[in-house]
Amino acid sequence: MARSIWKGSIAFGLVNIPVGLTSAEGRPDIQLHMVDSKNHARIRYERVNADSGEEVPWDRMVRGYEHEEGQFILLTDKELEAVEPKLTKTIEITEFVKLDEIDPLLFDKPYYLEPDKRGRKAYALLREALRKSGKAGISRVVIRTREYLSAMFVRDDVLVLMLLRFPQELKASSKLELPSSGDKEWQPVKRELELAERLISEMSEKWNPKNYHDEYRESLMDYIEKKIRTGETVEDVKEGDEEKAGKGKSNVVDLAAYLEQSIGKKPAASKTAAKKTAAKKAAKKAAKHAKKPAAKKARSA
Repeated sequence: MARSIWKGSIAFGLVNIPVGLTSAEGRPDIQLHMVDSKNHARIRYERVNADSGEEVPWDRMVRGYEHEEGQFILLTDKELEAVEPKLTKTIEITEFVKLDEIDPLLFDKPYYLEPDKRGRKAYALLREALRKSGKAGISRVVIRTREYLSAMFVRDDVLVLMLLRFPQELKASSKLELPSSGDKEWQPVKRELELAERLISEMSEKWNPKNYHDEYRESLMDYIEKKIRTGETVEDVKEGDEEKAGKGKSNVVDLAAYLEQSIGKKPAASKTAAKKTAAKKAAKKAAKHAKKPAAKKARSA
């Protein structure tokens, strides 16, 4: 079994399935620290009283809720523990819903559920029943003293427990300034809509997440490694002249003309992919030239 961060069971009616909870994501973030440019020492943040400017020791620090400006309700650790959700090691499914009815905006963090040896048969039963029904089991789960709403569904041969955001956590889109679908001013003309649909059709591909990766992280690591090798400051990357390009142009845009120019053209490959392709071509060319002298020597012999 993979290393579990939580061990408990799934309660499925009267069926109990022992499982381990394993994070389904791994983010290889590059750790950057704040340092003083003068001597490269790390910067330390101190706990300072906003009124007196004095450093506050740990034993005087408490948590408080500001109900009015400058007015706090203080809460001790014992008081916070009293209102924490009851620690339980059971993922009790309370209802089943169609997976495609759950708004993707509510998806938050995925976990894998791995069965204990004793629960493999029951695990397979629940998995295949969910797969066949196309539904997700809704439950509440407590992880590290916090209660989460969750949805359990199938991906390949694993049961996934997706932590969900509560609807109250999503900001309402009604506050955004959007072009109204009923406003004639923003309605696309027939030709524009047909061209847009054609462009979408031409650019449509079967989804393959393996085609995508974190190009920013790769570029940053390449840049850092280059600085390590040279021991010198690498020249800053020049910024584009987007602002200059945008000056003096009319606000009226011919959408149909842009769409017509786009049809039949594939998006440009990423810089990283282009660099790798160029490197491969250069290597092949070098290998080809290296073989020619050896062939001449063999003939003269």
